[in-house]
Amino acid sequence: MTQAITHSLGRSAGGGDRPEAHRIKSISVAGGFLDGVEFELADRLNCLIGHRGTGKTTAIEFVRYALEEFRGDGDGTLRRWVESLVQTNLGGGRITIVVETKDGIEYRVSRTAHEPPAVFTADGEPTNIALGTTGVFRADVFSQDEVETIADDPLSQLALLDSFIAESVAEIEAQIRVAIGALQTNAVSVSELRDAQAGLTDALGELPAIEERLKKFAATAGGSSEAINQAHAQKALRDREVRAVAATLEVLRQEHRGLSAFTGRINRQAPALEPDMLAGPNGKVLQAVAAAIRECGERVDAAIAEACAAVEHAGRSISNAQDGLRNEHQKQEAVFRQLVEKHKVAEAQSAERAQLERKRNELLAHRKSKQDLEARLATGQQERQELLARLSELRDRRFKLRTEQAAHITQQLREAIRVRVEQFGNRDAYRQLVESALEGARVNRKVVAQKIVDAISPAELSAIVSTRDRDALIDQAGLNTNQADWVFTALAKDQLLFDLETVELIDRPWIELLDGEQYKDSLSLSTGQKCTAILPILMLDSANPLLIDQPEDNLDNSFIYETIVKGIRDVKTRRQLIFVTHNPNIPVLGDAERVFVLRSDGMKAVVSRVGTVDECKQDVVTLLEGGEDAFRERQRRYKY
Repeated sequence: MTQAITHSLGRSAGGGDRPEAHRIKSISVAGGFLDGVEFELADRLNCLIGHRGTGKTTAIEFVRYALEEFRGDGDGTLRRWVESLVQTNLGGGRITIVVETKDGIEYRVSRTAHEPPAVFTADGEPTNIALGTTGVFRADVFSQDEVETIADDPLSQLALLDSFIAESVAEIEAQIRVAIGALQTNAVSVSELRDAQAGLTDALGELPAIEERLKKFAATAGGSSEAINQAHAQKALRDREVRAVAATLEVLRQEHRGLSAFTGRINRQAPALEPDMLAGPNGKVLQAVAAAIRECGERVDAAIAEACAAVEHAGRSISNAQDGLRNEHQKQEAVFRQLVEKHKVAEAQSAERAQLERKRNELLAHRKSKQDLEARLATGQQERQELLARLSELRDRRFKLRTEQAAHITQQLREAIRVRVEQFGNRDAYRQLVESALEGARVNRKVVAQKIVDAISPAELSAIVSTRDRDALIDQAGLNTNQADWVFTALAKDQLLFDLETVELIDRPWIELLDGEQYKDSLSLSTGQKCTAILPILMLDSANPLLIDQPEDNLDNSFIYETIVKGIRDVKTRRQLIFVTHNPNIPVLGDAERVFVLRSDGMKAVVSRVGTVDECKQDVVTLLEGGEDAFRERQRRYKY
C-alpha cells in the first residue's frame, strides 16, 4: 500500500509570502527499496531522519538522478556512482517528482533507471524540456562527501560559484560555444586556403624563367618581329579563351553532378515507417509524418529538376558558343601558320614558343587564382581576429560576473570566509594540449610543457611558433635550443595553432577560511575546516532548493549551532531546504516544518511518521538523542 504522506503545507507554509524560488513539492517512488514511499515537502526546512540503511541517502540521490543535477562532475565519477545506486535500489521502478518553478509553473518529472527524465505539465501533457541543461528548474544537491570534495577541487568550486549566477553564466557560455564553433569553421577554411596558396606558389616558381625565354623568342623574330610577336600574342589569347570556356563548362558539369546527387535524397534517408506503426494507436500522427516527408521530397526533387534543366540549358548555349569559337580559332590559326611559314626563324621556333605560351597562360591563371586566394585568406584571417576578440570579450564578461559574485559571497559571510577568482588561473587544458603535441618529441614533454604554460599565454605561443621566434621561446620559457627546435617541429601545424588560440584557460576560484589572523586556502584545511568553509556558502540565498545529505558530518556541535542552525533559520524563509541528518540540532533548533521518519526491515523502507518537529518529538529523541534515558542522563550530568 502506498505510504502517502498527506499532511502538506501550502505555498506560504510557515507564515508570510515566499520570494520567487523553485521548490520540490513531492517525491514519490514506485518499485524498489522505497516502493510506495511519498514525500510531500514543505516550502522551508524538511528533515529526513532514521537509522542507517533506511533509504535517506537513496531518496536524496533519486532526486539528483531524476533532475539530472550533475554540475561539476567533470569526469563522470559522481554520475556513475548515482546510476549504480539507482539501479540497485530502484530496479524496474519509477521516480516521480513534482516541482514548481520560481514563476509558479508546476511540472511533473518522471524517470526510470534506464530512461532519460520525461517532463510533463501539471495537466500531464508532455514537454520538450531537457533537465540539467536549461534554467527552467534547478536544484542544488550535495552528498556526504561532496562538501569536502568541493573544498579540494577548484572545478567543483567554480561550479558552486556559477550556481548562484547560473542563468547569466549559461547565456554567456552559449555565446562562447557559438564563437568557438565559428572559429572552428574558420580554421578549416583558412587552413584549406593556405594549402591551396602554398601549392600555387610552388607552381608559379616557373613563371619568371618562361617569361625570360619568351622575351628571347620575341627578340630573335627578325625584321618582322612586331607582326610575329603580335601573332603569338593572339595565339596565346586564343589558348586563354579555350581555357576560360572549358573551365566554365566544367563548373556547370560539377554543379549538375552535385544537384543530381540530391535527387531523391530526402526520401532515401527518411526512416521507414513500418506498417504496424501506421496502423497502431498513433497511426494518424505517423501517417501525417510520412505524408509531410513525402511531399517535401517531391517538392525538393522538382526544384532540383528545374535547377538541373537551367544548368543544362546554359551548358548547351555555352557548348554552341564553344563550337563557334573553335571555328573562329581555326581560321585565325590558319592565318597564323601562313605568317610564320614566311619567316624561317619564326617557323622553327613556333612549336616551342606556342608550348611556352600555353604554359605561361596556365601559370597566369594560377597567379590570378593565387591573388583571389590571398584576398579570401585576408578576409578569413580578419574574420578570425574579430571572432577571437569576441571570444575574449565573452570570457571577460563571464569573469566579471564571477568576480562580482565572489565579492558578494565574501560580504555576506562577513569575511570569515573569503572568495576570490583568478582569471585564467587553471591552465590544465592548455598544458594537456601542449603535452599531447609534444608526444614523440625527444624532450621531457611534461617538463617542457609546464615551462611553456607557466611563462607564455596560448595566443603568444601560437604567434611565436608561427614566426619561428626561437629567441622569444628560449628567453620566455627558459628552454634550450634543442627543446625550442622540437617545440617548433611539434606545434607548427595549422590545427594546433588554431587550437592554441581557443583553448580554455579556466577561471580559478579561491575559497579561504579565516583561521586566527590569516586566511588559509581550502585545499590546505583539515576535513572539519573544509566543511566549515564550504557549508556556509551552500546555504546562501538562491532560487534553487538545497538538498544535503548529513551536513553535520565532520563538524562540531558548536559550529552546527552557531553557523549551520542560524543559517538555516535565516535562509529557510527564502529557500527550500531538504536535509538528511543524524544531528538533533538541525531539525529541533532549525525548527523543521516537516520531519520524515524512515524505517526499514532490510528489504523495504517506509515512512513511519511525518509532521512538524514537535509532532515527531519522540522519534527525534529516540533516533537522534539516543533515547529519552540518554537525554535525561546528559541533562543530569550537565545540571540543566
